[in-house]
Amino acid sequence: MKKIINKPENVVEEMLHGLAMANPAVIHSEGLGVISRREKSEKVGIVSGGGSGHEPAHAGYVGKGMLDAAVSGNVFSSPDPERIQEGINQANGGKGVLLVIKNYSGDNMNFTMAAELAEMDDIEVDWVVVKDDVAVEDSTYSTGRRGIAGTVFVHKIAGAKAEAGASLPEVKAAAEKAIKNLRSMGMSMSACTIPAVGKPGFVLGENEMEVGMGIHGEPGIEKSEIKESKEIAKILLDKILDDYKASGIEMEGAEVALMVNGLGSTPLMELYILNGDVQAYLAEKGIRIYKTFVGNYMTALEMAGCSLTLMKLDDELKELLDAPSEAPAFRV
Repeated sequence: MKKIINKPENVVEEMLHGLAMANPAVIHSEGLGVISRREKSEKVGIVSGGGSGHEPAHAGYVGKGMLDAAVSGNVFSSPDPERIQEGINQANGGKGVLLVIKNYSGDNMNFTMAAELAEMDDIEVDWVVVKDDVAVEDSTYSTGRRGIAGTVFVHKIAGAKAEAGASLPEVKAAAEKAIKNLRSMGMSMSACTIPAVGKPGFVLGENEMEVGMGIHGEPGIEKSEIKESKEIAKILLDKILDDYKASGIEMEGAEVALMVNGLGSTPLMELYILNGDVQAYLAEKGIRIYKTFVGNYMTALEMAGCSLTLMKLDDELKELLDAPSEAPAFRV
């Protein structure tokens, strides 16, 4: 294992300490895994988080116009309710707090438990659950679809709505509109190594890729030989567009926000090549790109691969997407 770390057991706290040292607009609640805005305001607070290892998610999205607090658990492990409750306390400006939860069983359980604890302290809390990964079938009877890179768009939409002075129900409604119109799917070309484990969690062959793999190394839907960028774009977008169709959402003539997200080790050169192929394919389908984001937004440590996210836009979502953000990993 080759990593620039000290002790594996200290990586999360040392990472957050270093992040706060680089960004004087935030505070690090030491020992609790919380990064929060230094400047407090009387508005709805927005809190998100989850396991570490997905940087810049989630602490990189703390800033005016996006999150008020982000809560980090151990690598690929949900933070416990005590940490999340601290995040809620830090974000609370007296107008209530919205939790943006990625759809994993641990996150669902711990964030909702923290909400119940906060409400015992007379803090109004509500939440939304992001499940944008179309590689996994949705289900009423299980955790179902995973929350992946599309969560960043939800941070942006909810954060902008809250900054505009909206009420907690209004902020939740905007976040839920974003979630309804989000679809993502990813692929991987290599594994990643959790520092405390010291070796990759799985192995892909030299010429193999896995389509639909999750951001913690969860299995995808198929393994195949590595394809050219144009084919990767088509594979991922066909699944995304088929899912929109199955949901009754018409995409021909739609305007979308596009995110071409790297998983940690994919060079920008390759992401930009993929972006060109994605945009060409969407143009063939009659889909217009309103705004494009290319880079590392939600990673999986040093995994090589990418994900694509589309968010179908209306006038409200465009306005909120364009609103100013001072979060270091998503400046507008």
